[in-house]
Amino acid sequence: MEQLNIEGKRSGEGFICHRERLANALSRAQAPKARINDIELGRKGFLNYLRALGGSNVIKVTPSGGASEAQAADKGLRIVCGSNTGYLPDKAWVSDKDGFGDTCEIRVSPNGSVIPNLGAIELAEALSRVIPFAAGKTEQRPVLGCVRFAQGNGKLTLATSDAYRLAEITLDFEDGEAQALIPAEELKGLITALKKAHRVRLAIEPNGNGCNGLIIETEAIRYKLAGESGTFPDYQQVIPAEFKAAARFDTREMMKAGASLSALSLDRTSAITLALMNGKLTLSATDDRGSAQVEAEVEGEAETALSGAYLTQALKALGGMAEVKLSNPKTPILFGVDGYRLAVMPVVMPSKPKVHIEAEAEAIAREAEAKAEREAKTHAEKPKKKHRKAREPVAA
Repeated sequence: MEQLNIEGKRSGEGFICHRERLANALSRAQAPKARINDIELGRKGFLNYLRALGGSNVIKVTPSGGASEAQAADKGLRIVCGSNTGYLPDKAWVSDKDGFGDTCEIRVSPNGSVIPNLGAIELAEALSRVIPFAAGKTEQRPVLGCVRFAQGNGKLTLATSDAYRLAEITLDFEDGEAQALIPAEELKGLITALKKAHRVRLAIEPNGNGCNGLIIETEAIRYKLAGESGTFPDYQQVIPAEFKAAARFDTREMMKAGASLSALSLDRTSAITLALMNGKLTLSATDDRGSAQVEAEVEGEAETALSGAYLTQALKALGGMAEVKLSNPKTPILFGVDGYRLAVMPVVMPSKPKVHIEAEAEAIAREAEAKAEREAKTHAEKPKKKHRKAREPVAA
C-alpha cells in the first residue's frame, strides 16, 4: 500500500498544492490507481492530465460533480489551475485491469517533512545489489523469494539467496532489534523511485498477520509492505571462516576476460576455472579453448570453478575494485566490496575422462620411444674422428 504525502494547504473538503509536487509524487508511485478522499482515478491518466495543465504551478482540488446538470449529482473532482478548470468523474482513466490493482492514497498536510535514517541512493543501490540473487516465486521455499531485513547493533542487513548464491549488504542504521521478510518482487519497483527521493525513513513494524512488515517513507510517498512468515536460512554457517587465497582486482578487467572466454566457448553455459597461483589471477575455459590473465594483487594459492553466467552477474553487482577469496574447489567462492558480500557455489572442477588420459599417456610414450630411436640413429651415423700421432719433438 502506498500513501502520497503532499505538502499543501487544506481548503474545505479539498486542498491546494503545487502541481509539479503532486505530479512528481504520482510518477514515483507503483499502484495503477490513485485515491483522493473516496474518489479513485487511474494514476497514469491523472498524471498525464496534470502535466498537460498550464498557466500556473498551483492547483486547487475540490470534490464536485460534473459541469453539466446531468453530471451534477455524480461524484468527481474539480481541478482549477490558473484559468483552466477540469471535472474528473470517479473512476476516470481506471480500466478493468486496473480495478484489481493496488491504490495509492493522496494525503495533503501543511508539513511534509521526513526525518531520515537512511540515504535514499544508499538504500536503492543496496536493493539493486541483493534483489537479483533472490529466488523466483516458489511454493516449496517462499522465503528464498524474499529479502531479509535485519536490524541490530546499529546496522541494517539485507540478505537474499536462491540456494546457489547468497548476497548480503550491511548499512549503518539506528539502534533496535527487528527482522522482516519482504517479497523481492514488491521491492524491485521501488529502486527507481528511491533514486529520485531526497529523504528516506525505514521502519520494521508488525503488520497484524503475525509477522513484521516494512515501512519506507520519503518526502513524497509512504510505502507499506506486508511481510511474509517463515525463517530465513542461517547462511553464516555456509560461508567459510578461513580461506587459502585472496585477490583484489578490477571488476571491469575481469569482466572483459570472462567475456573473451565466453566468446571462445561453444557452450554458452560452460564453467570458468578461477586460479590464484604464483601471484597471478587466471581465468580459463574448462573446455581448454583459452585462458586470460587478470592484473590483481594475489595472496596464497587456490583453484576452483564456477558458472560463467554467475561470474558475470557477480561482477556486475560488485563494480569497481573488489576482492575474491577461495578455500577449496568444494566450498563457496566469496566476493566482497565495501560491506557487500556475495557467496557463489562452485561447480565440479573439470576432469578428463580415463580414456583420454590413457590415450595421452600412450602418445607421450610413443613420442619418447621415437625420440630415443632418432637420437640412437643420429649417434650411429656420426663419423668417427681419426686419431693423429703425436708429433715427436724436433732435435735442436
